[in-house]
Amino acid sequence: MTWRTSGHRARPAAAGAAATIGQVSSTVTARADGAVASLTPGYFALVMATGILSIGADLEGVRVLSAVLLVLCVVVFVLLLALTGLRLVRHRDRIAEDFLDPARAFGFFTYVAGTNVLGVRLFMAGYHTITAVFLALTLLAWFVLGYVVPWTAVLAKTERPVVKYANGTWFIWVVASQSVAVAAATLEPTGESMRGALAIVAVLSWSVGVFLYAAAGVMVALRMMLYELRPVDLNPPYWVSMGACAITVLAGARIVEMAAAPMVDATRGLVAGLAVVFWSFATWLMPVLFGVGLWRHWRHRIPLQYEATLWSMVFPLGMYAVAGIYLGQADDLPIVGWIGRAELWLAMAVWLLVFLSMLRHVYTTVLRRPAAGPSGGSATAPGAGGGAGTGPGR
Repeated sequence: MTWRTSGHRARPAAAGAAATIGQVSSTVTARADGAVASLTPGYFALVMATGILSIGADLEGVRVLSAVLLVLCVVVFVLLLALTGLRLVRHRDRIAEDFLDPARAFGFFTYVAGTNVLGVRLFMAGYHTITAVFLALTLLAWFVLGYVVPWTAVLAKTERPVVKYANGTWFIWVVASQSVAVAAATLEPTGESMRGALAIVAVLSWSVGVFLYAAAGVMVALRMMLYELRPVDLNPPYWVSMGACAITVLAGARIVEMAAAPMVDATRGLVAGLAVVFWSFATWLMPVLFGVGLWRHWRHRIPLQYEATLWSMVFPLGMYAVAGIYLGQADDLPIVGWIGRAELWLAMAVWLLVFLSMLRHVYTTVLRRPAAGPSGGSATAPGAGGGAGTGPGR
């Protein structure tokens, strides 16, 4: 009799445990789906930041660190591709909304830049074919997005003036253009039969990037002068203004190093000179951006917490470092190279802090088990805490 009673009591307990596990699983699934729905199109900035630091570590001879960052970059790249594909299947309406949002649409260009940064690092590891495939894919994406995004997010918008939505993400279009130039210049030594075509791609995309920087700079400057600029508005993507300068420097330095070709020979001197000009402006922007950060977080007490756009700050720091190292070699400017090497380790420290914050954010918003309520069940309803506003995409 005792055995039967115990068994009878054990069944409800087991059923309750199974129900609790099922509820937790349902909640985590709902949170994960909410995170996918809110995945920002600019999350490939994580690939950009990790890839450029892997390149910098390799240039400095820190091979183990560079290899670890490369593996991590590949893993993150594949994961983001999968999440973006899942978002396209399950939340196509959210992607359409992003294309129509002037404040977010330019984030799609991080796919172009991130893929090319990873491609250049894989080229350094000997995977030349993958780099060529990546360049072909990103060249097409850059061309298509270069017409689609400005139309959907800016020109086709009925509300005027659209300039009030201009922000730092608009400079990502510049970064994407220059990443194409860097990838083309990187492939040039191994593409004897394609040398002329690669030279045209490199110089063309670099030149377009220079004009786009001027255009984005004017739009963002107008927004800052014509509309109220609150501390909350000066978010991390404004660092891309410096990162766009830095990658313009890197692309220019790589073009200067390219072998003789009609397009390169016609522009080599101009590119070399403008590369130094852009490096100087990027250097001038650095204390301005740090000052804005202090004004935002210290003076106005805006909480410093994880958001996906922080990777838009890490990438410019790493790109400035690598650009300085390359420019110092290409134009025989040792002081520029020294500054780049020092900057690299600052970028590494910032990357580590942001990466750890990202892991903690993903755990607390998606993976952590909901707290038990008074009756032993979950105190969090399925989907709470993991909706569009709190997932890792924000």
